[in-house]
Amino acid sequence: MDIENTSQQHDIKLLSFDVDNTLIEFHTLKSNFTSIWNTYKPNSDILLTYNTGRLVDDVLNLIKKGVLPEPHYIIAGVGTLIYDYKNECTVKEFNDVLDDGWNLEAVEELIGNINHPISEQPIKFQHAYKRSYYLYDAGPELIDSIEQIFVNAEMHVNVVYSGEKFLDILPKWANKGNALQWLLNKLDIKSNTTLVAGDSGNDSAMFDMVDVKGIVVANAHEELYRYTKHRQVYHSECDYDNGVVEGLIYYGLLPKEALVCNIEDHAEDFFIQQELNNTDAEEESEKIALIREGYHHAVEALRKNITPLGFSACSIKDNIPNGTDENYHSVWARDGAITVIGSLPLINDKEIHKCQRQTLVTLLEHISHNGQIPSNVRIKDNIPDYSGVGGICSIDSGIWVIIAFYEYVNVTKDIAFLRNHILDVKETMRWLGAHDGNNDALLEIPEAGDWTDLFGRSYNILYDEILWYRSNVCFGRMLEMLGDYEQAGKYIRWSQVIKKEILQNFWPSTQQKLFQSVSFAERQFTLGDTTYLIAQVTPFDFSWRCDVLGNVLAFLHGTIDADKAHQTLRFMLGVGVNEPFPVANVYPVVSPGDPDWRPYYTVNLLNLPNHYHNGGIWPFVGGFWVKFINKLGLKDMAVAELHKLALINKEGVNEEWEFTEWAHGITGKPMGKSYQAWSAAQYISACHDLKIIN
Repeated sequence: MDIENTSQQHDIKLLSFDVDNTLIEFHTLKSNFTSIWNTYKPNSDILLTYNTGRLVDDVLNLIKKGVLPEPHYIIAGVGTLIYDYKNECTVKEFNDVLDDGWNLEAVEELIGNINHPISEQPIKFQHAYKRSYYLYDAGPELIDSIEQIFVNAEMHVNVVYSGEKFLDILPKWANKGNALQWLLNKLDIKSNTTLVAGDSGNDSAMFDMVDVKGIVVANAHEELYRYTKHRQVYHSECDYDNGVVEGLIYYGLLPKEALVCNIEDHAEDFFIQQELNNTDAEEESEKIALIREGYHHAVEALRKNITPLGFSACSIKDNIPNGTDENYHSVWARDGAITVIGSLPLINDKEIHKCQRQTLVTLLEHISHNGQIPSNVRIKDNIPDYSGVGGICSIDSGIWVIIAFYEYVNVTKDIAFLRNHILDVKETMRWLGAHDGNNDALLEIPEAGDWTDLFGRSYNILYDEILWYRSNVCFGRMLEMLGDYEQAGKYIRWSQVIKKEILQNFWPSTQQKLFQSVSFAERQFTLGDTTYLIAQVTPFDFSWRCDVLGNVLAFLHGTIDADKAHQTLRFMLGVGVNEPFPVANVYPVVSPGDPDWRPYYTVNLLNLPNHYHNGGIWPFVGGFWVKFINKLGLKDMAVAELHKLALINKEGVNEEWEFTEWAHGITGKPMGKSYQAWSAAQYISACHDLKIIN
């Protein structure tokens, strides 16, 4: 997840945040918002307000317990009471507004005549200006009919339905939006300098205010999404308090570090300590010196791949073509996109910046009539190729280009460039979406249809689904940049559906609830649990193998949380995917006789066990691996792994610092082409991520 801080664009004076399932989880009261707010809160001129269905005493108790930080105001009871926290008193003038036309006894009588199962909420949720009920799974027609009952009785009230079970009857001027607007008027604050956040239908009135800014957390109910889809809101990728923090970073009120600090500290984990103890005893200063030496060689290797059409996959000058190796002399969509992403820290280098942009232009200019990004474009004649080995199209190539295009625009702020190509990007998203043939939110990938182009995975593949999730987020963010909030919201919301499907299908558990119609794969899930996302699922079987890159990207892109990522790290360290160098792409390898073995694995002896995509070590994946560990807050381990990555990049076939394509999974000896652009770029990116290079 890469949230852009936009503090220059937003002048926020007041925050109005829902509490339950926005700042805290309703049932567990879990939240890190207090610690994050107290650590990173903006200047004291910004007023913090809670706008909640809870009564004041409930909120005060949460503050006393440290669940919530101290606010300036509390709007309680779904907009029926305003409490001045600093002066410890109710704002009585607001109650005078609510008295107009309110008749509590008449409300109770009319609700009692409704011909539908309904029950009162506990007394602690009731007060003089609020009657609250449980009304489960009520459709729009039923809510409309309840509103009509009060109209017929000539009573003007607010009927608020939320969470698919909570019904509140309030005075006509009472809702979260009206109460907030009254408070803003009293404080002489404009609504366009107000930021609201929520998760359910009773928050919609806050978002209804003129020019108000908003945050909709990822766990929000569909009712709020429908209401806010035309409005200027930030749709978070994270749930609850994490989603609010993510939005505050977007609006420039918190630094990016605020979200990172929400990760639990695992530095004292015995297993992690053992791993650090097993690293070589070389002095820290010597490790850093080698890492920095490697950085300068990586920049040189990257420059070797600059061509008039964009980044080549490997240095043309240093790799003599042999047969199909001629293909390396191309701008590859996948390699080029990963290279662009990794090299973005060098955006101020004019030559590299020009090549980043040209790589994207070359690929986007050759989109087919149906929206397919080419697999590669030959440098010598600018001719595109849309297939890979055996004529199979590369699905992930287009996904990587979407992601790289967003990352590039997000850094450069080149909105004109975005506007020029947004229709091309939209066509590619359409082409990619067509690979979801059964509309289950996951793409169906042909065998050998992604970066493991000689490896027999197919159907729902973890790596591709993670990228598909990320590309939907990226496209949504690009539409946000262009002000198309409705379409942006649709893609962000759809990304959350994809995320849920990934977790449901790729993280098997014996505790998993089965559907009424149980597939073969679902039945097998009940046989055991895992601590990582499995590599592949089909309607007929699944693979328990650990796809290292897929799992690493899952955490880097926000598909899994830190707890699952930590479990995954422990597993991968335990089986040694980072030995002798980071990092082997799959565990365990496929051996002859295994049901997953394919005869074509012997072609050019590429995919024998511990070779190439069958457990080979890939330095470009190693760059992502280092960032994965660093994101978990394990800086010392990340440095140790980056040092090992420097060693394999230094280990050349003909000379030192060749940044080769891959290495044997057991011996660690380098293989493939030298001066690989993506190997160099991801090493550069890892150095900047650890702030070893500023």
